[in-house]
Amino acid sequence: MNPYFEQTILCADPVELIGMIYQQAIASVREARQHLEHKKIRERSAAIMRAYTAVAELLAALRPATAPEMTGRLQSLYSYMLQRLLDANMQQADPPLSEVLALLITLAEGWSGVAAKLAPKEATGDMKESTRRSAANRWAEGEPAGHRAGSLALCA
Repeated sequence: MNPYFEQTILCADPVELIGMIYQQAIASVREARQHLEHKKIRERSAAIMRAYTAVAELLAALRPATAPEMTGRLQSLYSYMLQRLLDANMQQADPPLSEVLALLITLAEGWSGVAAKLAPKEATGDMKESTRRSAANRWAEGEPAGHRAGSLALCA
């Protein structure tokens, strides 16, 4: 795994992680649609399974005790999307993929709004962000891996 990406995941808070999972699911469905169009069966199936895994992670991340009604609705929607992904894989058809993609985009946009409202505006949040940017710049400049390990601890 890319060390920068690994560091980003390790430093992300739960709200950011959910956003990352949505983005992975969206990218995987888009990739599956491209492979379907080009008749690349193995690649299509692998992309659908990555999307399936991402949606299953979203389902597993739900916490019913926090908001039971909302959780129930999301459980039903995620279960429906999982079934549609299986349908797309078995039928080798685009409509289920298109449907799941539209749902994921809508949910990701909603999640982005929630994340923006929950984003900390405190000095610690600004410091955490500047630490991430600094680590990203060092990685982009090709700093040796041993030096990146120190920035990883700063994110915690």
